[in-house]
Amino acid sequence: MSKHEKATETPASPEGGDADGAAPAPKKSKKLILFGAVGAVLLLGGGGGAWMFLGSSKPAAEAGAEGGHEAPAKEEAKSEHGGGEEGKEGEAFVDVPAMVVNLRSADGSARFLKVHFMLVPGEKATAEQITTKLPLLLDAYQPFLRELRPDDLGGSAAVFRVKEEMLVRAHQVLGDEMVKDVLIQDLIQQ
Repeated sequence: MSKHEKATETPASPEGGDADGAAPAPKKSKKLILFGAVGAVLLLGGGGGAWMFLGSSKPAAEAGAEGGHEAPAKEEAKSEHGGGEEGKEGEAFVDVPAMVVNLRSADGSARFLKVHFMLVPGEKATAEQITTKLPLLLDAYQPFLRELRPDDLGGSAAVFRVKEEMLVRAHQVLGDEMVKDVLIQDLIQQ
C-alpha cells in the first residue's frame, strides 16, 4: 500500500465499529434479543401467576370431584351454608343488604349513613340460621346507627368502633358464638 492509500483508510474504533461512531450490528442485535427475552419471561411469568391466582375459581376439592374423585364433605358443607357466599376453607358469609339511616346532627340538618356489611357465622351457626334471624339483628342495629353523630364517624378508628359495637349487638341478639365477625364493606356518610 502506498502512503496515500493508508491516509484515506478510516481507522477502526476499539469497540470494533467504524470511526463514525456507529456500533456494530451484532452487539446491537444481541442487546435487543436479550431485552426481548427478559420482557417475554416477565410477561409470561406475570400472566401465569395472575392466571393461577385469579383464573382458578374452583377449590382443589371441587376440582378433584370433577376428575372422578368424590368430595362428599365439601358437598355437605356447600348445601349446609345455603344462601351465603363461600369464602376461605368453605366458610360462608351472610351478605346483609345496605342500610341507610338518618344520623343525629347537632344543627338539625339532614345527614345520612349508608352501611353495607357481611356477617361471618360462628362455630354454632350456619349462614342459613343467621339469615332467618336477620330481621331481629337489623332491628337491633337501627337504634345504634341512628344515635351516631357525624363526629363519631371521623378518624381512622371510627370503622373499628362501629364494627365492634355491631358485633356486640349481634352476640346479644343471636347468642354467643353465632357470629364470629362483622365485615364492613361500605360506610358512607352524606
